[in-house]
Amino acid sequence: MEPSEKTQHPSTFECELCGLTAPYSYYGQKPPNPYSVALLEKSYVMKDPFTPDKDKFLILGSHCSLCCKHVCVGTDCSLFYSKRFCLPCVKLHLKEFPLEIKQDLEKKTHSKSQSSKKPDSKDSKKS
Repeated sequence: MEPSEKTQHPSTFECELCGLTAPYSYYGQKPPNPYSVALLEKSYVMKDPFTPDKDKFLILGSHCSLCCKHVCVGTDCSLFYSKRFCLPCVKLHLKEFPLEIKQDLEKKTHSKSQSSKKPDSKDSKKS
């Protein structure tokens, strides 16, 4: 069941990939604010808790346009390329994406494997 675009009461968004949970106050493309911002996708939005400005908001996530999973906007979970895609779907359909997306994904995978191979700083200082 998809939430109403006019959701104003707090509900909880949960990323199905990383488990991030956060209360959202709005779902849709036009968050209620005086700036008339229109988002490119229906998104789960919360008021920004880091600022006293009540008109500022954070985008938590959306639905993958292929598998419909709830995914956060974190780069380890999804990407936006005209639509929101979860990374598992991107990997499954990689040949259908532009070369730049493939290169970015390879860089990210390479940097993760390099960071997991770095020696612990405590070990490197031993004499």
